[in-house]
Amino acid sequence: MTTTTPSRGRRRAPSRIERAAGKAAALQKPRVILALLLLLGLTSVMLLDGYLRAEVGGDERVRDGASSSKVPDKILNGGPIISFRGGQAITTSVPTKTIALTFDDGPNPTYTPDVLKILKKYNAPATFFLVGSMVSRYPGIVKDMVGQGNEVGIHTFTHVDLSYQSDARIRREMTQTQLALAGAAGITTTLFRAPYSSETDAIDNYSWPVYEKLGEEGYTSVFVDTDSDDWKKPGVSKIVKWATPSGTSGAAVLMHDAGGDREQTVKALPAYIKKMRAKGYTFTTISGVIEAQNTAARAGQQANAPAGTAGGQLQGRNQNGNQNGNRNATDRLQAAHREATGTTLYEGRALVVAVAVAEYTVPTLSVGLVIVGVAVMGRFGMMLILARRHYRLRNKRRFSWGPTVTRPVTVIVPAYNEKECIANTLESLSKSTHPIEIIVVDDGSSDGTSEISREAARTLGMTNVRVIRQENAGKPAALNNGVRNASHDIVIMMDGDTVFEPDAVHQLVQPFADPEVGAVAGNAKVGNRNTVIGAWQHIEYVMGFNLDRRMYDLLRCMPTIPGAIGAFRREAVLQVGGMSEDTLAEDTDITIAMHRAGRRVVYQEHARAWTEAPGSLKQLWSQRYRWSYGTMQALWKHRKSLTDKGPSGRFGRVGMPLVVLFQIVTPVFAPLIDVFTAYSMIFIDFRAALYAWLAVLGVQLVCAAYAFRLDKEQYRYLLMMPLQQLAYRQMMYLVLIHSCITALTGGRLRWQKLKRTGEVGTPAGVG
Repeated sequence: MTTTTPSRGRRRAPSRIERAAGKAAALQKPRVILALLLLLGLTSVMLLDGYLRAEVGGDERVRDGASSSKVPDKILNGGPIISFRGGQAITTSVPTKTIALTFDDGPNPTYTPDVLKILKKYNAPATFFLVGSMVSRYPGIVKDMVGQGNEVGIHTFTHVDLSYQSDARIRREMTQTQLALAGAAGITTTLFRAPYSSETDAIDNYSWPVYEKLGEEGYTSVFVDTDSDDWKKPGVSKIVKWATPSGTSGAAVLMHDAGGDREQTVKALPAYIKKMRAKGYTFTTISGVIEAQNTAARAGQQANAPAGTAGGQLQGRNQNGNQNGNRNATDRLQAAHREATGTTLYEGRALVVAVAVAEYTVPTLSVGLVIVGVAVMGRFGMMLILARRHYRLRNKRRFSWGPTVTRPVTVIVPAYNEKECIANTLESLSKSTHPIEIIVVDDGSSDGTSEISREAARTLGMTNVRVIRQENAGKPAALNNGVRNASHDIVIMMDGDTVFEPDAVHQLVQPFADPEVGAVAGNAKVGNRNTVIGAWQHIEYVMGFNLDRRMYDLLRCMPTIPGAIGAFRREAVLQVGGMSEDTLAEDTDITIAMHRAGRRVVYQEHARAWTEAPGSLKQLWSQRYRWSYGTMQALWKHRKSLTDKGPSGRFGRVGMPLVVLFQIVTPVFAPLIDVFTAYSMIFIDFRAALYAWLAVLGVQLVCAAYAFRLDKEQYRYLLMMPLQQLAYRQMMYLVLIHSCITALTGGRLRWQKLKRTGEVGTPAGVG
C-alpha cells in the first residue's frame, strides 16, 4: 500500500472553475424562484382561461317562478328601459313605429361580424349586450362594433344569474366587463341587461334589489318587449314573425348573435329589417329611444342624465365623455358610452393582453399535453417490449459474451469526505470474487478519509489497496488520476459510498470478452430504501434507470454509465481524453464520448452495487439538479454527434433524440398532465379526471411491477408509488425546470458533496 502526498505550500488562489462555481451558487436561489414562478404563471393562465370559459367560478343556476310582490307595479307594467333618477325608478317605453334592436351574448367570431355587415348594409343601428369574457377574447369585433355606430351594454362577465350572487361578485362582474370594454374599444357604458332576463313583468323579489343597486351606481337596466326566440332555431320565417310587434307599437326586440348556432338569426335579420321598414318603422339604439321620449328642448340634458350620474364607484373616473349639447347623430345613439381614461384604460388593455396570452397559451399547452401523453405512453410501450426482449436475450442458458474474463482489473474509488462510507466500501471490495487492484483517490478530504481507508485496508488484510491524495480538484480529476495510476487494462469506477456485491466485479467485466465493448453499465441499487424518500428513489432506480438501460442497450445508444458502478477499457478512456470537467455529468459525458469513438456500451444487469441515496429533499434536489443540468451540458457538448457518420454517429441518430425527448422535453412538459388533471378535478369533472389519473397510474404500476420482476425486487415498495406520483415526481419536474433555467442563464457547479450516514453496509440482507 503506497501513499502519495502533495507538497504543502501557501494557500492557492481559487481556480477558474471554483470562481465560476461560486458565481453559479449565488444564482441558484433566484433560479429556483424563477422555476416556481413559471409554474405559478402556467397555473394563472389556466385559471384565467377557465374563468373566461366559465369553468372556474361558473354558476349555471337560473331562478324561475319567484314572487314579485316587492317589485313596484309601475315597474312590472312599465316600459323595457329602467333608469334611476334622484333615487326613483323610471321606466321608458319605445316610441311608436320604432325598433330598438338588441343582441345578447356576443361577441362571437363567427356570427357577430355577419350581423355587423348586415346592419351596416341597411344602415340600421343596434345595441349589443356583451359578455365581458367574450369581449376580452374578441376585442377587435367590439372595436368595429362601436366604430360602426352601434351601442354596447353589459351582459355580465361570465353570464351568471346575478340574483344568486353576492354583492362582491356582482361588482366584479360589472367591473371586469367595463375593463374589457375599455381595453377593446376605449369606452365604458351605463347600459346593462341581466342574463336570463326578459320582459319587466318577470322581475322578481330577488332580482329587483340587484337592479336597484346597479341603478344607484348609474346603470340603466334594459329589458325586452318582443323576443324573437331565435335561440330555439325555429326557422327564419318564425324568427321574423316573433320579432314583429303588434300593430304600430314600438319595441325593444331581442335577438342573439352568440351563445350557439345563429345561422338562422343571420338569415332572418335582413328580411326583418326590410319588413319593418316597409311598415314604416325606424331603427335606433337604447340611447336613441331615451332621447326620442324627451322633449327637443331638454333632449341633451335628459338623455345624458342617467349617464351623467353613472359610474358611482365604477364610472366616477370615466366622466370625460362628450357632454357637448350639440351632439351629432352618432353621439346621440351612443349616449351611454363614456371614454375610458387613466387607470381604467390601462387596466383594460392589460386584461385584453392577458386574455390573448391565455387564449394562445392554453390551446398550445393542450397540444403539448397530447404530445407528452403520446410520448409517455410510447416510452412505456418501448420499455416494456425492449426490456422483455433484453431480459430474454441476456438470460438464455447459451448466452455468452465470449471467453470468461479472469484477468485482474483496477477499481478506482474517488472519495471526498467519505469517512462514514469508505470503510464499508472497502469491506465489500475485500469480498470480491474477481482479482482486483483498488485505488482510493482522496480528493482533498478534510475528514480523515485517507487515514480511515488505510486503517480499513490494514484491518481487512488488503494488500491490494493504494491511497492517493490530491488537492481538491473535483471528481473528474480524481478519476483521471486513478486511470493514470491503474495497473490493468480494465478500470472500474465507483463512488466512495457504494457497496459492491461479491460477484459484482466479475459480472461487470464479462462483456469485455467482446472486443467491440468499450464500457459497461452496472445495476445500481438503492441501499437505504426503508425511508419514504429512499423508497421513492428505489422505484425510480428500478423502473426509470434500469428499465431504460435495457431499452437503450438493445438500441445500442446507452446514454449514461452510472457513477456508482461502471467499467471501461483503460485505453478507451485515454483515447477520448479521460473524464472531462466540461460538464456536471462526467459519466454521461464520457459515455457519449465512447459512442462517438465507435465503442459499444452495454448494460450488465447481474453486476449489482448498493448506493446510499440522498436522505433529505434538499440533498435530493441538489443531486438531481446536478444530474439534470449535467445531462443537458453533455448533450449540448456532443451535439455534433447528430452529423457523425457510421457507428460513431449512432448515438446522435438514435440515442440523442430519445434522451432529449424522454429525459428533457417530456419531463419538462409532464407537469402539464398534473396541472390539467388537478384543474379538471376542481373545475370540470372530478370523476372523469380521477379515472384518467388512475388509468395513467395503472400503466405506470404495470411497468414498475414488470421492472421489479425482472430485477427480482420485492413488490411491497410499489405501495409507495401513488404517493410518489403526488409528491416526488412534482419535485423532479421542478428540478428539471430549474436545470433548464440554469442552462439558459449559464453557470457551473463543482463536485457537490452529499451528507452521508454510512447506513449502507454489505449488500447481504438488503431487501
